[in-house]
Amino acid sequence: MVRPLIMAAPNGARRTKADHPALPMTIDETVEAAQACHAAGAEALHLHVRDGAGLHSLDPGLYREALDELARTVPALRVQITTESADRYSVDEQFDCLRQVRPDWASISLREIARAPDLAPRVYAACADLGIEVQHILFDTGDIRTFAEWRTRGVIGIGQDRVLLVLGDYASRTGAAPADLAPLLAALPPVSRWMVCAFGPREHACLVEAAIMGGDCRVGFENGLEDGQGRPWADNAASVASLRASLAEPER
Repeated sequence: MVRPLIMAAPNGARRTKADHPALPMTIDETVEAAQACHAAGAEALHLHVRDGAGLHSLDPGLYREALDELARTVPALRVQITTESADRYSVDEQFDCLRQVRPDWASISLREIARAPDLAPRVYAACADLGIEVQHILFDTGDIRTFAEWRTRGVIGIGQDRVLLVLGDYASRTGAAPADLAPLLAALPPVSRWMVCAFGPREHACLVEAAIMGGDCRVGFENGLEDGQGRPWADNAASVASLRASLAEPER
């Protein structure tokens, strides 16, 4: 298989230390996790920040602080910020975060931006003007149809075609399975690069399947806290290291 890019997603918007004691909540903890994940084989980081109460935040000041510290301590690690609403933020507020932070790279949930269809073209146009690379988060074939339609209509601009396919969700008792990927890929129009994340204990099996099929991998406590046998990972870096080792094994 072609070596995939590995992105670490160490916390997400909803989980806390009640879910795993090594889940990073503060900027210092996130930076420490990022360093360890990079050393374990991650080349990119999906960045979430939390406010003083530990809640998901799109505060530009917190983002700038985190980005500056990451650039100082682990400059080789590419960083992507999230614009996830997590039921806290409107599309206007997500848009304002992008305009104020001006990151190199941001993930945007297509279904969240679709809450304000008149604003969506401005969001993508601003990303193009500001040089922000966009990764579209797509949860199902409905999202993929919207993605294809928006590309055809020019809402999504030329070059804004990188996607993250999400397998499973927080609510699933069994989690995602490798077989969940094929229907999404069958519906996906040609794109320059695609990535997969997967919820649950079969996270790594799903990511290995994605890598075999030519995709990149997002791994970490945002999506999976346990290995395939239900044993908790010691920390995010342990999960990254295990995935990297699995991807280095010859195909069977």
